[in-house]
Amino acid sequence: MDLTSSHHNHLQNELIRERQEGEKEDEQIVAEIMRRRFFPALLTHKAWEGFHFAGHEIRITEATDCYGAVVWPSALVLCYFLETNSKQYNLVDKNVIEIGAGTGLVSIVASLLGALVTATDLPELLGNLQHNVLQNTKLKCKHQPHVKELSWGIDLEKNFPRSSCHFDYIMAADVVYHHPFLDELLLTFDHLCKNDTVILWAMKFRLDKENQFVGRFQTLFDLEVISNFPSLNITLYKAMRKGRMKARASKLTV
Repeated sequence: MDLTSSHHNHLQNELIRERQEGEKEDEQIVAEIMRRRFFPALLTHKAWEGFHFAGHEIRITEATDCYGAVVWPSALVLCYFLETNSKQYNLVDKNVIEIGAGTGLVSIVASLLGALVTATDLPELLGNLQHNVLQNTKLKCKHQPHVKELSWGIDLEKNFPRSSCHFDYIMAADVVYHHPFLDELLLTFDHLCKNDTVILWAMKFRLDKENQFVGRFQTLFDLEVISNFPSLNITLYKAMRKGRMKARASKLTV
């Protein structure tokens, strides 16, 4: 075997080994994330799931007849990240808004980690969202979270005026799927995001049409992959307005 062939085989073996190690690490972390979920020992008249995050037992009431009232894996990925990276992403006293909050799990965890949270979603989901948030945060948080209606792209300036609304973080888990409001979703990100706002977004990849949203998102925002979970088809992104991520990084290193 000549040196070129030997070098090529060595590179192939290294790539295979790295891929296998990556897959193993992915499986281990996903298993740890999924262990945070538990179910009631006895059936009750209301469906609920339990989660262990931020040193608390969180109980979430779900509604299986509605996409927005179910806890999806992307929410668990984002909650796990917030908990395990609480020093780098210190949420204490930070203004946080979650769009498409659904059952409220991400908002609850952010609140338990010290943030001042506004959990938002469609009007028909606010009742269950409010119930979950109140049940899991009352007398447990530094700041009691707020629940507010936000229909993407509608009355944004009226309900969230740019002059008075400043969010340190925008959080979103599984907001891109088969729905006709992707333009409105991008408009909402754009409206809420200031120059120093950080977006933490857990994206589950499904169909090409929805996946193309990532490219459109990058016309307005710089995007960085924080974590990738191939076994779940989920990627966790950090984003900021175009040009602001580098400016923020250089400011932190000065």
